Amino acid sequence: MSDAPTLRPGLVPAPRAASTAVPGPVPGFGSDPTAVPSSGAAPVPGVVPTSGSVPPAVPTTVPIAAPTSALRADGPPGSVWLTGQQQSRALRRGRYTPESITHPGKMLPTIARYAIHTYTDPGDLVLDPMAGIGTTMVEAMHLDRHGVGVEYESHWAALAAVNIALAEKDGARGTGAVYTGDSRHLPSLLPPQVRGQVALVITSPPYGSSTHGHARTPGPRRGKVRKINHRYGGSDNLAYRDHDTLAKGFSDILAGCNAVMRPGGHVIVTARPYRRHGELVDVPGMVVAAGEAAGLELVEECVALMAGVRDGLLVPRASFFQQKNVRDAIDRGDPQWIPQHEDVLILRLGSDDALAVVR
Repeated sequence: MSDAPTLRPGLVPAPRAASTAVPGPVPGFGSDPTAVPSSGAAPVPGVVPTSGSVPPAVPTTVPIAAPTSALRADGPPGSVWLTGQQQSRALRRGRYTPESITHPGKMLPTIARYAIHTYTDPGDLVLDPMAGIGTTMVEAMHLDRHGVGVEYESHWAALAAVNIALAEKDGARGTGAVYTGDSRHLPSLLPPQVRGQVALVITSPPYGSSTHGHARTPGPRRGKVRKINHRYGGSDNLAYRDHDTLAKGFSDILAGCNAVMRPGGHVIVTARPYRRHGELVDVPGMVVAAGEAAGLELVEECVALMAGVRDGLLVPRASFFQQKNVRDAIDRGDPQWIPQHEDVLILRLGSDDALAVVR
């Protein structure tokens, strides 16, 4: 860390000049898609650091075509990201604290890693306005970028601070910081020097407990199955508001991102449809509408797999509750599918002339 700028209280370091070196293969991609990187710093302003098993993969496999990048017949280009080659717990082992697995809506580290590697250069500044346990910041730091995040709930912000400290201890060359607050007021929560400097925003909207959680029983195959690690903290979290309130809140967050990004910067949002009381809620569509309202242009639509790919077969990683809900729906005569991917929506900030209209 000797060559990285140090954090001053309440401030985020300005990004360093981009390195001329070409980054090597990103762990989780390239020559070894199953590689997982190996795993005391000062407290981060705004938070106070704090100090189950995963159900086995579904054994069934589904034949798929060989994954390739492709252009849609119309609309923006897209591609498939092989981000689910390992389970979430394995991807975090040694790189994040064990408590991190309890967050209900974690982004796969490989999704953040691939996005940062593809859309930024070393020394760039990366922002997550709904930072959770700090996945975006940690992956940015390990790729020699600077990560900054805002998290609404102090418990998760504290875990993010611990994960940032762990990345520093492990020799990550970038820097990280996390702040607590409501990201609907994003520009006022970040230090002034961040404005106009963010090269990439990576985030995911919250959408309740129906898509999250782990299954547990009192003992090996005994007792009633219960769900844990599926809820955020307070009931005032956007995850528990009605869809219109969530959409408006997310639009406000993206507008705040607009105010701190540099011209030509990108916003990457992962989202998936989910069912509420049996009805499908189009979260990806909400994200696109919110981005356009914030002055962002949709430039790519990609797929980030949560399933593994083995010898041309898709290996699902559906949770116990996902499988149960789908089986129940089929029994009711309502055929449904278990999602095995996140939609990746890539938006871009326009020129200075376009920004003047929005701002």
